[in-house]
Amino acid sequence: MTRDELIESAAQVFRQKGYHGASMEDIAEVVNLRKASLYHHFSSKQEILLEILDRALQLLLEETSAIAEQDISADEKLRLMIRKYLQILAENMDLAAVLLFEYRSLERRRRARHTPSRDKFESLWRDAIAEGVKKGVFKCSDPAMAARALLGQMNWTITWYSPAGAKSISAIADDYSNLLLHGLLK
Repeated sequence: MTRDELIESAAQVFRQKGYHGASMEDIAEVVNLRKASLYHHFSSKQEILLEILDRALQLLLEETSAIAEQDISADEKLRLMIRKYLQILAENMDLAAVLLFEYRSLERRRRARHTPSRDKFESLWRDAIAEGVKKGVFKCSDPAMAARALLGQMNWTITWYSPAGAKSISAIADDYSNLLLHGLLK
């Protein structure tokens, strides 16, 4: 059993039971280990949670940063970032659910270590919107608020999205992009 497999299995357990509802024994059972053997890999459930959060956020940072750094129009950049973000969430539902809903379960010390990465991720979105404002592509008085609103909208998608549903994740991304860039007004 590799560490990656343990992390993926733990994310699945946390998603199904919630961090506080899951035990080390639950994780060990899913990976066919004894609880004592699991402690050979991780010192605590908090360590597992932090590693899940770090991995999920690192994946998002790498993929989204690559788009944010491209020399393309601000609206196209935002469209691509939205599409990539939702694609990653859809392809990694367990990791995404833990990242979005179990962050609050981190102990204060671990949260303080993890928060700068979350802030860096949010700044990619804020900066992309601010860049569009600066170049006259977007009209937005508060890029930070717009970024948080967009992230909140996208984050909630994992609570209702189904791969077997009527819309693909790409179509949902396009709808979100159009809503953000064109609004509801006629």
